[in-house]
This record gives sequence, C-alpha cells and structure tokens, in this order.
Amino acid sequence: MTDAKPKTTITTGITATLGILCALCAVGYLLAPHLILGAPTEPTMGYVQRIFYFHVPCAWLAMMGALTAGIASVFYLFRDSESADEIAVAGAELAVVFGLCALVTGPLWARKAWGVFWQWDVRLTSTALLWIIFIAYLFARRYGGPGAKRLAAGLAIFGAADVPMIYISVSIWRTIHPKTSVVPTLDPGMRPAFWVSMLTFSMVFFVLLALRRQLERLRSRYDALYLKAQDAGLVED
Repeated sequence: MTDAKPKTTITTGITATLGILCALCAVGYLLAPHLILGAPTEPTMGYVQRIFYFHVPCAWLAMMGALTAGIASVFYLFRDSESADEIAVAGAELAVVFGLCALVTGPLWARKAWGVFWQWDVRLTSTALLWIIFIAYLFARRYGGPGAKRLAAGLAIFGAADVPMIYISVSIWRTIHPKTSVVPTLDPGMRPAFWVSMLTFSMVFFVLLALRRQLERLRSRYDALYLKAQDAGLVED
C-alpha cells in the first residue's frame, strides 16, 4: 500500500508530460507547413527541395532510434535489465519507421537533384544497411527462439555502431550526398522551418518511444500473468 501513491504520482506525471508533448506536436505540425511554404525556394532544385524539411528530421531520428536501441541493449546484456530491453525494442521499431521515411523521401529528392532515384553512395548504402539491421532485429526478437532477446540485442549494438559511420561518411569518402555543413550554412529564411520541423519530429519520437515502452511493459506483464494462470489451471493451452 505504501508504494501505490508514489507510483500513481509518477504515472500521472508521465501522462501529463506526454499530454503536453502531444499538444506541442500538434502546434508544430500546424505551424511547420506554413513556415515550409513561406521559406525561400532553393534556386537549383526548386520546389522539390522542401522535402529537406521532412527528410533530414526522419534520417536524424532513425539514427537516434538506433543509438537508443544499441545503448539500451548494452544495459540489457550486462545488467539483465528488462526496463532497458523495453526501451531497446521501442528504439528499434522507431529506427525502422523513421528509417523507412528517410529511405522513401531521399530518393524522391534525389530524382530531382541527381537525375536518378538511387546511387550506391556511401551514406545511402550505410543508411539502408542500418534499416536492414533493425528489420533483422525485429525478426530475431520474434523468431529467434529462447535466446531471441539477447540475439536481437547483439544486432542492435551492431546497428548502433553503424550510426557514426553514416554521420561521418560524407566527410571521409567522396560522395554526392550533401555534407553535414548544409544545416549550419542554411539560408536564414529556411532556418525557422527547419528547426520547427526538427523539434516537432523529435517530440513525436519521444512520445512514441514512451508509449511503445509502456506497451512492451504491459505485454510482458500480460505474458507473465498468462503463464501463471496456465500453471494454476485457470486457462487451457
């Protein structure tokens, strides 16, 4: 009984925080299109360059999801933390979702900028590899058998190690992909649209991460209760 009130207070606080973030996300998604439409048109690529305001946040959050899953997986493997595993699976799924968005919007932009939808450029290839690794992570968790979680954790760490290579690839190898210096040198008229988009997508990421983690925790509790009910003969196999 003594622990019920603090837990309820924490849960209420988290729910209130998520509610505030959701409200801010709604404001951001209403504001961002107006800022994007009002931003200067890039002279070389024209109107299609506005995909930038969607593509870059998605690519950034795919890497953030991968890093989240990788770091949480380290804690799961070495501390056997179920809470870390919940965060890992949430981060992995977000890496897949935002990675897919980046891999779809990137070629749409590339078709106008480079004349083709895809090039085996080092950044594009390493990003596609990241997405494939986390698809494999999800398959490993579902079909990997008794050691599925640990096998998947190893894949998450491997995927997280790909993130620094994605980031520095344009600075080390010859590449047609824009360099990381693009954002700091943005036209001042483009900055409000970019940063509002980035902030809004980031808030969406953290809301989804928290909700997916909670869902995974509830699923684990349900599985544990179901096994206890089976052992007690309350449900049939």
